Amino acid sequence: MKINLLTCDAQRPDRRAIAKCIAELSSNVSDSLANELTDILLEGDAVDIEVSDKNSGSALRALRKLSIDYEIIE
Repeated sequence: MKINLLTCDAQRPDRRAIAKCIAELSSNVSDSLANELTDILLEGDAVDIEVSDKNSGSALRALRKLSIDYEIIE
């Protein structure tokens, strides 16, 4: 499943937690790429990630917990 991460609405976003979440949920994202994607997201640009279908429920829950707005693409 593809997810488009739109924005992070947290008052004080936790960069480390967001990067860790992206690295754990994404199919093929390294830690350094997750850090770059987190920076892009927090600057206000959308980020696409691929999540395996078996992790989709927990992935969406984790994103909501971090105050990340998303849309499901596929």
